[in-house]
Amino acid sequence: MLSVNTNVGAMVALQFLNQTQSDLQMTQSHINSGLKVASPTDNGAVYAIAQNMRGNVTGYAAVSDSLNRGVSTVDVAISAGQSISDLLNELKGKALAASDGSLDTASRNALNADFTALRDQITTIVQNASFNGTNMVDGTTANFQALASSDGTKKITVAGQTLKLSGTIVTVKTTSTISTQAKASTMVSIVNASIQNVNASLAKLASGVKKFSIQATFVGKLVDTLNAGIGNLVDADMAVESAKLQSLQVKQQLGVQALSIANSAPSITLSLFR
Repeated sequence: MLSVNTNVGAMVALQFLNQTQSDLQMTQSHINSGLKVASPTDNGAVYAIAQNMRGNVTGYAAVSDSLNRGVSTVDVAISAGQSISDLLNELKGKALAASDGSLDTASRNALNADFTALRDQITTIVQNASFNGTNMVDGTTANFQALASSDGTKKITVAGQTLKLSGTIVTVKTTSTISTQAKASTMVSIVNASIQNVNASLAKLASGVKKFSIQATFVGKLVDTLNAGIGNLVDADMAVESAKLQSLQVKQQLGVQALSIANSAPSITLSLFR
């Protein structure tokens, strides 16, 4: 039927052309953003899943920072412990030398001066063994905790080790001397015990660093996996989008031509009245 009031062919052609235009705009958006799901309107369910995963990635970035701070903090404590262990070994040598009953007064005084200088150096090391305001060897930090999960509920704990003088680990007192043979003889066993205690504390701190390092490595791998998963969900396949773009552009041109032909159909009616 020929009608000048209703052009069904034009309406159908226009519907297809509008659909092609919509598909073309979507494809161009995918190409411009590199994402097939850039907003909830693209795919609400996938967008929600991807956003949750992005939140986990952000959380694990904070976890990684926390673990790295933990490693650095404990590393400083270990460095302090190693220095203290070395000083204790020197103190042992001074005490052992001073325990010799054949020493003259001048030699004993010289050894005692060296001993007290080394002893006081332990205090200096302990006081300066801080990282980011945390000192794990002066008794102010019972436990150091680092984040282990993106929701903050899981933590890794490393116990502090009090390495200051007159403590339960370093039993050498702040007033200890080797000014006499008797004091020097007693000091040898005290220093020996302190050396063993400090080395045990170093082993505990080293174990803590290992826990932090293992978790940091795991978190790094987990973040990579999550990012890959997000990419699988929302990234556009550029090869597919490129092919689709070319196809839609051709389809658009054909749609325009089809609409033009449909719009010219009513003019055929004029020939019936000639």
